[in-house]
Amino acid sequence: MTSSNSTLNRERSIGTVPGIAMLAIVLLLAAASAAQFVRAVRADDSGPAILGATLLVPAILMLSGFFTLQPNEGRVLILFGDYRGTVRRSGFHWTNPFFSKPRISLRARNLNGDKLKVNDRRGNPIEIAAAIVWHVEDTAQAAFDVDDFEQYVRIQSESAVRHLASSFAYDHGEGEEGGEVTLRSGVDEVSATLRRELQERLGKAGVHVDEARLTHLAYAPEIASAMLRRQQAEAVIAARQKIVHGAVTMVEMALQQLAAKQVVVLDEERKAAMVSNLLVVLCGEAEVHPVVNTGTLYT
Repeated sequence: MTSSNSTLNRERSIGTVPGIAMLAIVLLLAAASAAQFVRAVRADDSGPAILGATLLVPAILMLSGFFTLQPNEGRVLILFGDYRGTVRRSGFHWTNPFFSKPRISLRARNLNGDKLKVNDRRGNPIEIAAAIVWHVEDTAQAAFDVDDFEQYVRIQSESAVRHLASSFAYDHGEGEEGGEVTLRSGVDEVSATLRRELQERLGKAGVHVDEARLTHLAYAPEIASAMLRRQQAEAVIAARQKIVHGAVTMVEMALQQLAAKQVVVLDEERKAAMVSNLLVVLCGEAEVHPVVNTGTLYT
């Protein structure tokens, strides 16, 4: 039983009759029926009227078999609850008039998710939203395996984004190295993970996920100010580290150049004074005013 249902819920193509040819037949039947009714009126005979009605009934029934398809559209053909196939070829078609023919769009669609408030892997409350590009790949699964495939896409997408947020940290914590993938730093890795999870969830509804990207990512308002101050402090510390490293390198180069060119011979005390002065000049934030020393370091 399970295998049979699985086979039925896979799309298969079905042939149709060109709509123009069948329209010509319907018009001929209608014209013949009209001619018989006219003949019955003129001859005052019920025989031609019965023949005309016999020709008119199939012509009317055949009208419900016509349908059109635009590019990137499909029609699922169902006969008394039994799936018979899907038509994807665009144009004017005719098929069994007793078929029900729900239309399913095969075009790419955008789902711009709402902002969700969730906790990241460390428990920090964050706001996150994602945009998803998807299209129906298997019309049979979309029609029969889920109740409403569009609502299914919306609900499962929200669930996937919530799970994604709880699987990654928002950003690197204090003292951590940058090797860990986070929501803020690993944009490509996070997007690929989201797309894989969405495809696994939505594949059951015959949906293919073309692209998935985060469109909004921020700390929740209640901790945003505290986290902003932490990020600013980390940025100041990182900048200071670079400034100090550069200043030490420049002082070292200055001492080496003075010694190599024998511009001046400095003892340890004068070297210490020079290093102190240079570090103050290079690392200080305020403008430094030079002081001309006309005396000596020694008393």
